[in-house]
Amino acid sequence: IHLGRDFEGRVGPADGVARELDFIRAQRLAVRLGKLIALYDDNGISIDGQVKPWFIDNTKERFEAHGWNVIGPIDGNDAKDVSKAIAKAKKNGDEKPTLIICRTVIGKGSPNRAGTAKAHGEALGADEIKLTRDAIGWPYPAFEIPAEVYADWDGKARGAKEEAAWNERFAAYANAYPELAAEFTRRMAGELPKNFHQIALDTVVSAHSKAETVASRKASQIALEFFTAGLPEMLGGSADLTGSNLTNTKSTPALRFDAKTGAVVLGAPVETPKQGAEDEPKPDSTAKNVEPPHIIGRHINYGVREFGMAAIMNGIALHGGYIPYGGTFLTFSDYSRNAIRMAALMKHRVIHVFTHDSIGLGEDGPTHQSIEHAASLRLIPNLDVWRPGDTAETAVAWACALQNARRPSALLLSRQNIAYAPKKDLADISKGAYVLSEPADIGLKGKKPQAVLIATGSEVQLAMAAQKLLADRKIAVRVVSMPSTSVFDRQSAAYKASVLPAGVPRIAVEMGVTDGWWKYGCAAVVGIDTFGESAPAPALFKHFGFTPENVADTVRAALARKK
Repeated sequence: IHLGRDFEGRVGPADGVARELDFIRAQRLAVRLGKLIALYDDNGISIDGQVKPWFIDNTKERFEAHGWNVIGPIDGNDAKDVSKAIAKAKKNGDEKPTLIICRTVIGKGSPNRAGTAKAHGEALGADEIKLTRDAIGWPYPAFEIPAEVYADWDGKARGAKEEAAWNERFAAYANAYPELAAEFTRRMAGELPKNFHQIALDTVVSAHSKAETVASRKASQIALEFFTAGLPEMLGGSADLTGSNLTNTKSTPALRFDAKTGAVVLGAPVETPKQGAEDEPKPDSTAKNVEPPHIIGRHINYGVREFGMAAIMNGIALHGGYIPYGGTFLTFSDYSRNAIRMAALMKHRVIHVFTHDSIGLGEDGPTHQSIEHAASLRLIPNLDVWRPGDTAETAVAWACALQNARRPSALLLSRQNIAYAPKKDLADISKGAYVLSEPADIGLKGKKPQAVLIATGSEVQLAMAAQKLLADRKIAVRVVSMPSTSVFDRQSAAYKASVLPAGVPRIAVEMGVTDGWWKYGCAAVVGIDTFGESAPAPALFKHFGFTPENVADTVRAALARKK
């Protein structure tokens, strides 16, 4: 879509924010944003008082070293000085962002609080407010705005004029390019293509028909090949783990910029990075030497910036027109958590791809093996967490995440292969949990379930194997796959009761902390309430009790207690 829009981005970090490591990481990446103007409020005060004892950075030189233009310091309490600095920043033609250092006095005008930490977060109080009014010559009562001040700040007429002019330009554009204008309108409204349901159906049916045994991270990439081809608004990325997260597809070449001008490169030569480069080779790419000349990169190499990636995706979602998704390891979701929480709070469609979701990643050990992370993410309100158990469940998870315009989603995916679980029906996967296998399906016809095994992700195949062992002992067990507790918890009471019948012992199986499972009235949980260990995955499964035999023994023990 080649409709021009003159955007300027302005942010106002305070001096405390500008010292955060995550802000520093973001400022490095922002060097590509030529129209970004940041007004840095340098008041020298934090909640704990003067910053001089602990802040020794040279902010001006740090930003210049990262490729920014820097203006100031200026008098940040002088509106004319600030306006002049902004005008100067707009004239920069070098495609670099600009930092304006504004020296300010916090609480300016307050006789007893100006320039102190007390002005940071404490109310001035009635007496100090009176003194401040007198000091700055403000005779008006609270909430009264003088007519001349209101007139100076009233932008309604100017805004209406500029909006009318833009609408006129857009009407001309729509007349010249009706299909592109309709696509622009659709995408900015956050609506999916009319054929989305067919794309989703084709993706899920293909996964079910092929019934492949692959890691769910690979299942995710397979699904993404369908969705990114059909949804041009999908904008992917990874925090330096593309080859591990498998977030890239044939439809999403890497986003690249011209080194001299900073402009987005169209039809850039396809890169073949060496080992250790920031974007790893694309396993399924069939691209030739050069992308078609009209193709813009749709996969961002964020570098080692998990929080920066998550925050940028929030900004993309807020802007509209794109559906952002980005990948990293599940254990690194801790870095992203604040931004994930903000996406949930703001009710925006942002999709997080978290791979290497358990002790199944093996030798990297407990630092990388997620134990508490799935449970922790499930605690965030308005966040849908999916831990799919095979290719069909992964495709459904993606379809649901893309349809959720008012909530973010997190997909928790395995490093190790997962066997496909045969299914009689695909319709109920989107409800978050469904009956995967009944006793009759493995030869115990006419027997009602004596227990229910609930499993997620890679543990679904474990529950299926345990079901067969128990059937050999004439113990009838239902297997429920629960790829999303978040979604299942929103279902009707009737549906939940049909999946988890009352009076039947429930045993949950998941390679993570057990606390979150007791709310389902479980008689036992096969989980992990300690950190992992460094060893090959099969050895770890045996060590922590994730074997069909131990799951079957746990069911038998629960039934024995019931007697």
